[in-house]
Amino acid sequence: MVADTLTYHPFVSHYLRFVATTVGRDKALRTLQYLARFLSWYLLRKGYTAASIAPWDAIKKNFGSTRKAMRIGKNVEHLKAASVALDDKTLAPIPKYLAALRQLCYAGYLTLDTLGFLAGTKIYTLTPTRTAWVQKEAQKLWLAGITCSLLHSAYKLQQLSSREGLLKKTDAEGKLEGDQIRKERQKLHTQLLLDGCDWVIPATGLGLTGFDEGLVGAAGFVSSWIGLRQQWEKTQ
Repeated sequence: MVADTLTYHPFVSHYLRFVATTVGRDKALRTLQYLARFLSWYLLRKGYTAASIAPWDAIKKNFGSTRKAMRIGKNVEHLKAASVALDDKTLAPIPKYLAALRQLCYAGYLTLDTLGFLAGTKIYTLTPTRTAWVQKEAQKLWLAGITCSLLHSAYKLQQLSSREGLLKKTDAEGKLEGDQIRKERQKLHTQLLLDGCDWVIPATGLGLTGFDEGLVGAAGFVSSWIGLRQQWEKTQ
């Protein structure tokens, strides 16, 4: 009876739908990866033994490699998204080109990231110098893509403010649109927080910030948790 209750519980069904998606599994692994990155730093600073830190280091490295393998071929998805954005006649020029450029940067990042993964696993041979170049250029493209996303969200927030200023809040239609604007603004604020946290990771990897491993791990965990929650809601 207890087994049946657990088997047919709505949460179990929702969980199975969530893990059935590649995005769901990736978000879960990413959340654990960056949590482990933060905990490795934290335990080291607190003077814990190497044996205590080792499991977290292993999670950080192995989950990162697993995610790279799961992302192989995902660059095509972003290339298609860039093409769709450019073909969208309903978008104004600025958001259209920012969206397309973001997707192209992500496609380039994932292409180089896959190449680096293949080199790291000895499937494809690259010299150490070439490997370092691939990793650095991948970080640059990732950073550029996130920056485009930040600018895109900032532009949409400005447009929402303009729309809100024209509303007649005294009538029912104005109130309805006002509620819609508030919902859209909340989503954009969440996206800005997610992208802002993600921006820290490649920016630090490229030496553009002086953040330590703890802050990078915490930022990555926050953005991963937001992404995980969003994917969880999509699979309801």
